[in-house]
Amino acid sequence: MEDELPVGFRFYPTEVELLTYYLRIQLGGGNATIHSLIPILDVFSVEPTQLPNLAGERCRGDAEQWLFFVPRQEREARGGRPSRTTGSGYWKATGSPGPVFSPDNRMIGVKKTMVFYTGKAPTGRKTKWKMNEYKAVETASVSTIPKLRNEFSICRIYIKSGSSRAFDRRPTEAYAIERSLPSNGVETSSRATISTSPETSHSGGNQVDLPVNATTITQSISDMVDGLSQPFWEWEQMNWS
Repeated sequence: MEDELPVGFRFYPTEVELLTYYLRIQLGGGNATIHSLIPILDVFSVEPTQLPNLAGERCRGDAEQWLFFVPRQEREARGGRPSRTTGSGYWKATGSPGPVFSPDNRMIGVKKTMVFYTGKAPTGRKTKWKMNEYKAVETASVSTIPKLRNEFSICRIYIKSGSSRAFDRRPTEAYAIERSLPSNGVETSSRATISTSPETSHSGGNQVDLPVNATTITQSISDMVDGLSQPFWEWEQMNWS
């Protein structure tokens, strides 16, 4: 399949495309074509270094990102907390889930960012491995409280680098952290700098990338979160922490 693509073409879906197209198809039953691009895998049951070789056809040779459909764990379906521990370490969430909006300002999903630590919690060592976990929501109408779809999430795993990617852009004006990473991927030092970028995206929450009019999008996120039921967010923060 890779030979059919001209040089320079890549499988690089945006977070809106991941939620509104690929994850929607998977929640509807999936198919062989979609699974050849994004396979089903419990990414928390294997080491991060194994994930590039387990990725779909379009991502297997990619050095930046690997995509997977992640089924809900049995213990999570029974009301427990998901296990994010591997043989060498664990995935730790950074902040609370944030809403993801479509270009027409509809809430289409929830995004959670995680970082992999080696060792045992809470004294593990932070690595350069990161994950964006997306879950879809369903809204029957504007006045309806969004319903979270837990059957599957879609995860984008990548290695943090010094260059910005389309799915890892920073706000238009924000503090960017520059860290020194040795060959084993464990961070040893850091310093903060101020950076600017004209890029925009539709993520909300702790990873929100703000457009030029930051006040407008901040108010939109606040209004949308206020529209969700309190038990919904308390449950999500408990189970995604």
